[in-house]
Amino acid sequence: MTYTIEGETGPWEVVIGLEVHAQVTSHAKLFSGAATAFGAEPNSQVSFVDAGFPGMLPVINAECIAQAVRTGLGLNAEIHLWSRFDRKNYFYADLPQGYQISQYAHPIVGTGAVEVTLADGITKTIGITRLHLEQDAGKSLHDQHPSKSFIDLNRSGVALMEIVSEPDMRSPEEAGAYLTKLRQIMRYLGTCDGNMDEGSMRADVNVSVRKAGEGFRTRCEVKNVNSIRFVMQAVEAEARRQIEVWESGGEVTQETRLFDTARGVTRSMRSKEDAHDYRYFPDPDLPPLVLEQSWVDQLKASLPELPDQRRARYVAMGLSPYDAHVLTIERETATFFETVAKGRDAKVAANWVTGDFFAALNRLKRDISDPPVTAEHLGELLDLLADKTLSGALAKQVFEAMIETGQAPSVIVEERGLRQVTDTGAIEAAVDAIMAANADKVAEYRGGKDKLFGFFVGQTMKAMAGKGNPALVNDVLKQKLG
Repeated sequence: MTYTIEGETGPWEVVIGLEVHAQVTSHAKLFSGAATAFGAEPNSQVSFVDAGFPGMLPVINAECIAQAVRTGLGLNAEIHLWSRFDRKNYFYADLPQGYQISQYAHPIVGTGAVEVTLADGITKTIGITRLHLEQDAGKSLHDQHPSKSFIDLNRSGVALMEIVSEPDMRSPEEAGAYLTKLRQIMRYLGTCDGNMDEGSMRADVNVSVRKAGEGFRTRCEVKNVNSIRFVMQAVEAEARRQIEVWESGGEVTQETRLFDTARGVTRSMRSKEDAHDYRYFPDPDLPPLVLEQSWVDQLKASLPELPDQRRARYVAMGLSPYDAHVLTIERETATFFETVAKGRDAKVAANWVTGDFFAALNRLKRDISDPPVTAEHLGELLDLLADKTLSGALAKQVFEAMIETGQAPSVIVEERGLRQVTDTGAIEAAVDAIMAANADKVAEYRGGKDKLFGFFVGQTMKAMAGKGNPALVNDVLKQKLG
């Protein structure tokens, strides 16, 4: 179903393109050895290069280059063996050099594609225009002093990948799905942690509107949106604003805007600069970047299994598409599941991980990096279930005890005497006692009141403290009551 926004003149189509700035996962900055750890004291991770001291020369960080190439490969994109760094000249108070070292005409990664799945199950391919590397600026702090702005240069020089999409998205949902998938791929690759609340991934949202069958109209860029939810809201708000402008007889002017999250509206920031305003020219301190195809091939061979591939493998193992999707959202979850499922029934493992285990995570407000039980212990619990040491009900008891104590399930079973009773003689003795104590109900059952069977099952399991094998209890009861 095509997404449109209804205006006074009828439906309008929304056209969306995203420029995502993703901080490269690396211990040092793009052109200096300064650290990149989040949350450090202001100006404690700044080299002379980052601070723009005269005569300081940039030295490229090879790991940042490798991370960009890995990301490009994960996006099924063309890797350029020859690329170049340029100087992009503009003034910010927190840009010490007065220019940003970026890639403009010759990026390291060219065209690629990302496939997203929408809520209705439809898949859509979003084109990637390019991925280029650049250094980040510092940060201005305006709330530390009544009349002065403070500058923190810890982010100055941090490596960023700017991933530019084609204007292929047509709804807030598609923009959200694209960002989610992009972050998922980079987290699997280990090239960006995707923590938008820490600023390591943010998006510039390009929005325009048009009538069906028209070419593109003027677009506006909503700058530095730092959550997927806000990106979706910004698309809607800016599209509605532009529709009002066009329908009132006005003209949308190309500009950069900000999204006011409190009011849910966009507001003007500055008129949009074109490329020539930045006076790009090749950085004289950095020669062109030349890569060997054999090195790129080595990186490609070392890539981890990506989410789409892993999801397909899980479905082939017998999992439902939904479970396969849930288990592959985060790489850590998939790794946990694979440890639990190794050598065991994959569907049973998936049911326990997405059921009791996820419920425990939510209840305890913990995440997969700090699980309440280990994957190895959960796998051992499934073994005890498979060899009938435990019934389903007992397994749930043991699982809760594992959370409380951190002990292995086998230890809990022995210490608490929770082993399932499979001795037919013991079950028959318990059934005989229940029948003797409830002779009236036995007569009612034999007189046709079949629903009483559940009563006898419950009483027998209660008498055996829940340790009776349910299938054997049922068999013995059917035989003796019949």
